[in-house]
Amino acid sequence: MSIAGDMTDRPQTPLLDSVPYPEDLRKLRPDQLRQLAAELRSEMVSAVSVTGGHLGAGLGVVELTVALHYVFNTPEDRLIWDVGHQAYPHKIITGRRDRIRTLRQGGGLSGFTKRSESEYDPFGAAHSSTSISAALGFAMANKLSGVPGKAIAVIGDGAMSAGMAYEAMNNARDAGNRLVVVLNDNDMSIAPPVGGLSAYLARLVSSSSFLTLRDFARRVARRLPDPLHRAARKADEYTRGWVTGGTLFEELGFYYVGPVDGHDLDQLIPILENVRDASEGPMLVHVVTKKGKGYGPAEAAADKYHGVQKFDVVSGVQAKAEPGPPSYTKVFADALIKEGERDSKVIAITAAMPSGTGLDKFEAKFPERTFDVGIAEQHAVTFAAGLAAQGYRPFCAIYSTFLQRAYDQVVHDVAIQNLPVRFAMDRAGLVGADGSTHAGSFDLAYLCTLPNMVVMAAADEAELVHMVHTMALHDTGPSAVRYPRGNGVGVPLPVTPERLEIGKGRVIREGKKVAILSLGTRLKEARKAADVLEGKGLSTTVADLRFAKPLDEALIRRLLATHEVAVTVEEAAIGGFGAHVLTLASDAGLIDAGLKLRTMRLPDVFQDQDKPEKQYEEAGLDAPAIVDTVLKALRINSVGVIEGARA
Repeated sequence: MSIAGDMTDRPQTPLLDSVPYPEDLRKLRPDQLRQLAAELRSEMVSAVSVTGGHLGAGLGVVELTVALHYVFNTPEDRLIWDVGHQAYPHKIITGRRDRIRTLRQGGGLSGFTKRSESEYDPFGAAHSSTSISAALGFAMANKLSGVPGKAIAVIGDGAMSAGMAYEAMNNARDAGNRLVVVLNDNDMSIAPPVGGLSAYLARLVSSSSFLTLRDFARRVARRLPDPLHRAARKADEYTRGWVTGGTLFEELGFYYVGPVDGHDLDQLIPILENVRDASEGPMLVHVVTKKGKGYGPAEAAADKYHGVQKFDVVSGVQAKAEPGPPSYTKVFADALIKEGERDSKVIAITAAMPSGTGLDKFEAKFPERTFDVGIAEQHAVTFAAGLAAQGYRPFCAIYSTFLQRAYDQVVHDVAIQNLPVRFAMDRAGLVGADGSTHAGSFDLAYLCTLPNMVVMAAADEAELVHMVHTMALHDTGPSAVRYPRGNGVGVPLPVTPERLEIGKGRVIREGKKVAILSLGTRLKEARKAADVLEGKGLSTTVADLRFAKPLDEALIRRLLATHEVAVTVEEAAIGGFGAHVLTLASDAGLIDAGLKLRTMRLPDVFQDQDKPEKQYEEAGLDAPAIVDTVLKALRINSVGVIEGARA
């Protein structure tokens, strides 16, 4: 079957309008697929220029998306995209084209795959390296149920740096030919393609005739004496490995096919058809693609337009953010560089997010002291623990939501041994367009329960500088600081950072009736709320606790004992700062004394994407919500808002 042809000889009727679903795609002639891919790529560029989002990865898998839906019977065959940020083309041809310009917007499509959106998204994903495990689950469920259907995992080469991918592959043998893994190699080629010969070999080794011949040779070899049997088996495996680079995958029980040019539909379609129909399995198809393919500005950019703001389609120029305070990420990076200049034992570690965490700036200054371990948060934490045990001062800069992957290592390798590993948790709180999968909602709950742990939350960019300095000098145990995505509030940055006293907060304004105990960047909203309450005759104290652990018990006891209403405010889930204040108040008998204590935290739901300010309004963590909480406490427990209350 050939897809090639001179498409300029005849006028082209637009195809994408006639392909709302994969079943429509499968009605096209093979020689129409290239045109469809071109239209799909243009539609994706147009949509993302309006919404912003992930662009480069999706551009690289347009042909692969078309080929997979053309060859496999989706949604009965389960197509699972690792991470999901490359699934925009997939969304366009699975019934969501009419909503594609709502990507990452409030009430719109998710920027990742999501089960509730479509039956064509069998498994939600926004974190890396889960696809093979999930696909194996689907494949084994089909096998146990005796129903037909393949499970196809599409995983990028970067995601293969995570151990979970290999754990899944190591257990995949029993799935047989029901499992197909497509390795999308778009950056470093595990085995670079070598032109037409490589494509021919990939097509050959995926064919039924080759598989049958190979199976016959294996059966013959089994009848040989053991030494000859072993030699024959190794000759087969390593000859194929030498030609195609598949030895590692063969050792894990996969039949390797590739490398294949992921933009050449003449190669992709017949190879995927052979893989679909093969009795061997599980199968791994190594596809080489080009991130940013087909859009000049993306191809020319160093990051291949991985993640973009809104942009002009013709020029590729992205909309510039309004000038304002520096981002918390930049403030952290600059502060860490200064600590690195002061102390040669400061080490920076990240897990595949050097630019996202700002450590690319640290690396430019101290390349020998910067380690990007790939998508391997567990390794990053234990690696840091080893460094700390040898007297170094490692900083693990990992998004709050990604540190969840390494929780056992935080407990077992760091906290129990009381090693001074420093955790810089970017993207704490709600994160806007990336939605619930990337929200840093749970770190206070999962870290504050651990003995020996010091947990800080920066209220503004100046506080973050002080906290980085404090962590650098804190050598008696592990510590962590959380800070949000986005820009600071505009306070001047300190020339000389201050070493904070561990477990000590600060009072921002002193009052008598209402106490607002804030942790983190909700301090700005707490101040606004205090102004409103003062206008209602309610004298209000605002405190920035700084530390979720250890708590400033002396300050908290004083505020709870001297104010009629106390409200804790945090941008984290239940079980964090407020829960620990409640425990302290209960243990001290302060609640029995008639204190009106309320906790304000993120609601017990997974919030969808929206603008951060709207997310916090929905969560009830803005100034009006704080005021409302205070007034309700007084109305419920007093004769009136002011009358009858203690002065």
